[in-house]
Amino acid sequence: MKFRYYIALVTAKLAYYMLKILRKSGTIVPGRIANRICPDFLKYVKLPKTIIGVSGTNGKTTVSNMVISILEQNNYRVLSNKKGANVHAGIVSAIIANHTKKDIAVFEIDERSSKRVYKYIKPNYIVFTNIFRDSTKRNANPSYIIDIINSSLPKTSKLIINADDILCSKIGKNNKKIFYSIDKQREDVRKKDNIVNDASICPKCYAKLEYQYIRYNHIGHAVCKNCGFESKTGDYHIDLIDYNNNQIQVYNKNKCEKYNIISNSIMNIYNELAVITLFSELKFGKQNIEKGLNSIQIVETRYSKEVVNNIEIINYLAKGQNPVACSNVFEDIRKQDGTKLIILMTNDVHDNIESSENVSWIYDCDYEFLNHSSIKHIVIGGPRAKDDYLRLLLAGVDKKKIKYTSNPYDTPNFITKKGIDKIFILHDVYSADQAFKIREDIKDKIVSGEI
Repeated sequence: MKFRYYIALVTAKLAYYMLKILRKSGTIVPGRIANRICPDFLKYVKLPKTIIGVSGTNGKTTVSNMVISILEQNNYRVLSNKKGANVHAGIVSAIIANHTKKDIAVFEIDERSSKRVYKYIKPNYIVFTNIFRDSTKRNANPSYIIDIINSSLPKTSKLIINADDILCSKIGKNNKKIFYSIDKQREDVRKKDNIVNDASICPKCYAKLEYQYIRYNHIGHAVCKNCGFESKTGDYHIDLIDYNNNQIQVYNKNKCEKYNIISNSIMNIYNELAVITLFSELKFGKQNIEKGLNSIQIVETRYSKEVVNNIEIINYLAKGQNPVACSNVFEDIRKQDGTKLIILMTNDVHDNIESSENVSWIYDCDYEFLNHSSIKHIVIGGPRAKDDYLRLLLAGVDKKKIKYTSNPYDTPNFITKKGIDKIFILHDVYSADQAFKIREDIKDKIVSGEI
């Protein structure tokens, strides 16, 4: 009954303002309250005519923030869950917190929660970044997640799909799709040394796939010699990544446009291309797209750095229980110039309280990338420190390089600046506050001469 909706709205709003007064984040609490009072709360919510969804294993938050930035730079009033969780209750909380007239809605949508969200919210466009194995506790096998998405995906939604991910290409059999991809680049190879490739078998005939080029895990261009299956080619595709001039060339049909690269990470180049594809389909001109892109910085809780006495101290998000995200961060650090010390605290900060104690994900993660001559020391902090220590030993890392402690806040006591150019603090989504506190401690110790 609709009266339940009004009771839920008032009660949840009171909870939202109470949390603000108490200076508590509680990003999903108002949504949980609303859903408990009115389980079909979203059925009665009046949303803007244009709704954009963003989903996929990695890159959802980055892409959502880029989309919101471009819209706001072009004077759109945006309803979003930018400051909240991407699960069902988080989206409800965001709507409660922004219950005013907006021009457009942008929702980051958790794949597992999509069944509950798509029942009521039918995005005009949904951007899919990629599909990988993720948290063993929640997401299990990628095929399981694809089945969840396909079971509830609105047929009216136009999909923006990563063509270089053949798992992602299996989403939305009956939907209209626009694909984006990156052409073969000079530095691309036919084989990568990642442990995990979730797309090694042809989805049509189940023969072994061959990759013409591969960037990480299963992202690249695959072909099947047995039945002729081949990865899609992007409607929008990057012809050239020019790292020297910090530019990409994006083709759509015969039209070529150049954009500045917002990040040298290949994952973020895919994210940027996804956003360019979306806004091109929305008929935004290049100038309007650039207006937003040029104002974008990667969210500080995901990557930030300071220089103290000629030493770079870098906070870098490496999502715990997500082997692909961690592997990409490890590989990026391996490739960077200079000598490095790593503080490793990628396990969930809530691990001993309510989270999974399953550590199998670290054996899908490429800790071997940390076995590199430029990485001089690794300090592990957190409730799973001994598990990380064992995994590093199995990866061939010299035990003399490794120190560990169950208390992350003790990690600065184990570091040295001698012979070190860069200190990386690798943290989980939920340990960002810990990571910033640790960085402040390291800065103080460097300035005072303690290390």
